[in-house]
Amino acid sequence: MHVLERLKAAGLGVAFAAAVAFQAYKVADSWGAGHGLFGAAVAVVVCVLALVRQAGVLWTAVAGLTVAALAVLATRFVPLPAEPSPATSLALAVLVGAAVRTLPVRAAAAVAAAGLAVVAGGFLADPGSAVPALSALAWLAAVLLGLAPRLLAARRHAAAERVRQAERLELARELHDVVAHHITSIVLQAQAAQLVTAKHPDKTPASLAGIESAGAAALTATRRVVGLLRDAAPAGEGHERLGELIEGFEGQGRRAYLRMEAEPSGWPPEVSSTVYRIVREALTNVARHAPQARAVTVGITEDGAAVTVAVEDDAPQASGRRYRRAGYGLIGMRERLEALGGTLAAGPRPGSGWSVHAVIPTGGQR
Repeated sequence: MHVLERLKAAGLGVAFAAAVAFQAYKVADSWGAGHGLFGAAVAVVVCVLALVRQAGVLWTAVAGLTVAALAVLATRFVPLPAEPSPATSLALAVLVGAAVRTLPVRAAAAVAAAGLAVVAGGFLADPGSAVPALSALAWLAAVLLGLAPRLLAARRHAAAERVRQAERLELARELHDVVAHHITSIVLQAQAAQLVTAKHPDKTPASLAGIESAGAAALTATRRVVGLLRDAAPAGEGHERLGELIEGFEGQGRRAYLRMEAEPSGWPPEVSSTVYRIVREALTNVARHAPQARAVTVGITEDGAAVTVAVEDDAPQASGRRYRRAGYGLIGMRERLEALGGTLAAGPRPGSGWSVHAVIPTGGQR
């Protein structure tokens, strides 16, 4: 458990203890000392379950609601203060809220309905008491506070899925160009082979080997693009336009430096355009979320088997942390890179600034 989570748990425990103590004091003051023991015992059990809810959100919620329901039932046959008591309601609110926030839809709805049933049972057991009304308010707050992060997470998930779908749709638009490039090469080599074979039959094996090599390259590119349902940037957006991209980014006191230690002429089309897309997305994030940045370095290196792209800025950490709330462009980039067998890492640099680091396999095509 992280330090922050431990602090939250400790604070919640203090709140539970204070609620149980205050409840016992008020019951003793109005009903007598002995009448508060039952409610305090019930509250302690449910509060403990709320504190250990991380061990199992569903079973702790079910256990807490069961204990509260039995307490409500007991008050119908024994002269005791109304249940669920305020302290119990507070703990039930934590359990119900956690269930609504994290459990699958049906389980979350069942826990919320059970919580409402416990509240309704309290009203039936003691219609004239204000305690059931407090329980109802606690239940309502729990449901609302549980639904809010759940709906927010659902919106983020839907947005991420839209980004991934956009990447797949872009493949459909660009696949023709990728395949056509390789097929054209095969056709040209086949035509050349016919001419060579007619005049120099001894050169036929070399011509056929060239066609075989071109066909293998076409299959490799097609499998990477079609099978992974990812493609590079739109036509014309490859490594050739990195200079334009850098120039367009500069301004308003910003400078960008491109360090190219690779030979991009031998890159497969999907690698070239993916490099462009990564640099574009990284520079866009700097412009949007790190206006304090004054210098950005774009480094592109190659080791023969993969191309590495590193984009680093010098923005203060306070602005760099905002990248966590940036758009979903990096989601699409990460999906594409992982599909191509590469990796993408983005995070704060030691001291200051932010870095985007991508590794793109070239597939051995040189």
